[in-house]
Amino acid sequence: MTLKKSVRNLLVVVAIVLTLVVVIQWRAGAREAQANAAYPAQGRIIDVDGVPVHVLTQGSGPDLVLIHGASGNLRDFTIDFADRLSDRYRVIMFDRPGLGWSGRPSDTKGAWNGASETPLEQAALLQGAADAIGVESPVVLGHSFGGAVALGWALNRPEETAALVMVSAVSNPWPGKLGWYYTVNGTSWGGALVVPPIVAFAPQSAVNSSIESIFEPQPAPEGYATDVGAELTLRRATLRANTQQVNQLRPHIVDMSKRYADLTLPTEIVHGDADTIVPLEIHSDPLSRQLPAAALTILPGIGHMPHHVAADAVIEAIDRAAARAGLR
Repeated sequence: MTLKKSVRNLLVVVAIVLTLVVVIQWRAGAREAQANAAYPAQGRIIDVDGVPVHVLTQGSGPDLVLIHGASGNLRDFTIDFADRLSDRYRVIMFDRPGLGWSGRPSDTKGAWNGASETPLEQAALLQGAADAIGVESPVVLGHSFGGAVALGWALNRPEETAALVMVSAVSNPWPGKLGWYYTVNGTSWGGALVVPPIVAFAPQSAVNSSIESIFEPQPAPEGYATDVGAELTLRRATLRANTQQVNQLRPHIVDMSKRYADLTLPTEIVHGDADTIVPLEIHSDPLSRQLPAAALTILPGIGHMPHHVAADAVIEAIDRAAARAGLR
């Protein structure tokens, strides 16, 4: 092969790669624009040291903070759950950093970024927004990954947090490794090179399958993907934030768990014994012994989403926590 032909072939390959990159980025951008238009912010955007934090409030009464899990946003609580509480609480819902309509600190932004916000840092950012709207001595509920952030909230401000409600919450180190989705996309190169094609081409069937797996063994509510705005997670910056936070969570949990004994506030723990995503025996069972004032409620046959499929039990736990804290 002559040098001239080799150069020509190389140029053809470069042209094909560049074309593919342009198509992927264009399609990803188009899908993001559609998601942004379909699911605008429902509440206020509060500036916390230059970082936008999306917060939605409804109702009146003692303050109740709700913190969503991985791959989610505050819409997860607006489908029905918050409405059932707003007659007796001021319900305060946040988008966690990088998800929904909340931004990220400058040191964790960018396509090639490999860093993420710790649960303590996420809690501090949400607490800054809470301060701006006058939140005082709240009951703080965290679901799944949001449970780690709720624990971070209490560790940051143990004297200013009335009670905790942990729902299918991540709280303790787990054995083994996460799947490729997180270990690849949670890296700097994965976030830059693998995330855009996923955003550009992920079919709705994959989204629906993921949602069904999250709810198992219960079925997902009809229309859940639309109601929660699942397309908001399929944005490049959001997907990077989500996978980086999950991929880097375990060592932070190890460090935080050493301080659990210091948290003496009333804590209600609710967990289904059929949860295979955040298993009861790894997380909530030991947590119930690590926290001095914890009460564990086990839901037989319930999976990872009890605030949807067993909402009465979660609401009762919130009321118990508020009563134990002297708020009811």
